[in-house]
Amino acid sequence: MLYPELTAVENLRYFALLGDLRLTKTEARHALTQAGVPEEAQSRRTVGFSKGMRQKVGIAIALARRAALLLLDEPSSGLDPTAAEALSVAIRQAAESGLAVLMVTHDLPHARTTADRVGMLAGGRLVFERATDTLDPGELEASYAGHART
Repeated sequence: MLYPELTAVENLRYFALLGDLRLTKTEARHALTQAGVPEEAQSRRTVGFSKGMRQKVGIAIALARRAALLLLDEPSSGLDPTAAEALSVAIRQAAESGLAVLMVTHDLPHARTTADRVGMLAGGRLVFERATDTLDPGELEASYAGHART
């Protein structure tokens, strides 16, 4: 949850300060850029930000605070395809920077294009796990459909 009356830079600096981390405006802008927040949006109040843009600011907060783990619950929910893809890029870049990412989603195409590994739970048990680069076309969807019926 961001403070709508603050800009993206101000929100980031505030949340970093809560973790005893003082960021300069330049450092905050760098983290926001890393997370995919366009430069022209960084100085705008977040009151009019889309859900996807708010999520990118959240990723920037995790990056700036050097978090070890990013937990995401249905991050693409409510996003249009363009925003979902932009968020996927930001998540992949965060992971490439060394941040561990655990994402829960029912959006199978998003999972396949965002994650390097996917797992599926049914009845509280891990019933499917694969590296996304080894998935055959349709394998994830077929497994999901098979376990959804049980």
